[in-house]
Amino acid sequence: MSDAAGTPPAGPGVTGAGASASGRGLVRRRRRRWVRAGALAAGALVLAAAGAGWVVYAELDGNITADGEAARELARYEEERPTSLVKDAQNLLLIGSDSRAGDGNRAYGRDPGTERSDTTILLHLAAGRHSATAVSLPRDLMVDVPGCLGRDGTRTEPTSTMLNYAFEKGGSACAIRTVEKLTGIRIDHHVVVDFSGFKKMVDAVDGVEICLTEPIHDKAARLRLPAGRVKLNGEQALGYVRARKSLGDGSDTDRMDRQQRFLGALVDKVRGNGVLLNPVKLDPVLDAATSSLTTDPSLASLRGLYAFVRGLRDIPTERVQFLTVPREPYARDADRDQLAEPAARELFARLRTDRPVTVARETPRDPAARGGAGEEPSDRAEPGGTGPSPAPTFRGNTAAEHACG
Repeated sequence: MSDAAGTPPAGPGVTGAGASASGRGLVRRRRRRWVRAGALAAGALVLAAAGAGWVVYAELDGNITADGEAARELARYEEERPTSLVKDAQNLLLIGSDSRAGDGNRAYGRDPGTERSDTTILLHLAAGRHSATAVSLPRDLMVDVPGCLGRDGTRTEPTSTMLNYAFEKGGSACAIRTVEKLTGIRIDHHVVVDFSGFKKMVDAVDGVEICLTEPIHDKAARLRLPAGRVKLNGEQALGYVRARKSLGDGSDTDRMDRQQRFLGALVDKVRGNGVLLNPVKLDPVLDAATSSLTTDPSLASLRGLYAFVRGLRDIPTERVQFLTVPREPYARDADRDQLAEPAARELFARLRTDRPVTVARETPRDPAARGGAGEEPSDRAEPGGTGPSPAPTFRGNTAAEHACG
């Protein structure tokens, strides 16, 4: 018999509407509990990962030494320093220190209480980060060094001498002021790295491959290498880039060319080996890159370094350029260098105004022969021409043309 609505009564084993709603609610409540439990577990994993990441971050962040003394000294002379002309373009001075202080550096000789700039490189990053240009400045280049605060706390007198004197006597602030005076280019950041830091960086990327046209057996540089394709570890790489008298023609020119080719190979290795996108590979590289570094305060943290280099990963290797500043034998001492004009002035003007710089292993003509004395280089139209004069080509190479290219 049916009820008034014509619906048969629910019998045993038959689920009515109320019972059905109750069952679905129970299922939903159980599902919510599992979702909450899963969310808590996932949250715990995220927090654990974040905690581990923070430990790594804090460790790497603490590796970098902030050069507060240099910052204070530069602030003292702010009014005389060049101004930045192009927004977003950046200039960094990289100084390779030959200090023997520290456990990783003592093997290279006694610490005489001095610290000189074994290598000085001016790195220009174009606005928009479409190119990077690294200019080697010879340590024997004759320059005007301003009066600086010496390492002993006394003030040095202005003098005309070799470039590496500035860092030896007045540290990074004096080196920066000297380079700014020489080039008219504002130095936004600086990095000082010692022997130990360089070796760690090479070892962290599992060595760097170069090609040698002949074997090397150099006791002073601690090198014994066969001809052909060779992968250098950190110790070997340091000897290779520092050797001067026994490799090539024994000149500082040949040494700087070797350094530039090696840096090109290092850049190519880091970009082509998945290092930047692989946390397992990146962690030791970051650890090596941050240890033994002294930088200006704004770079002395992972956040600061990341903000500086984040655009570099998009620069193609053929637009990462290396060259040595145009120079010639010093008039009073052939063992020293002086700027070759007007080529050096033209190079500095282009970097200062963020105009293109082109490099080639063989230039069509000597850059030192370009232009007339006292003429500021420009891209203005040549007389009778229809467009701007072509950008000059300087002798150098790119990261795409490294030693095994």
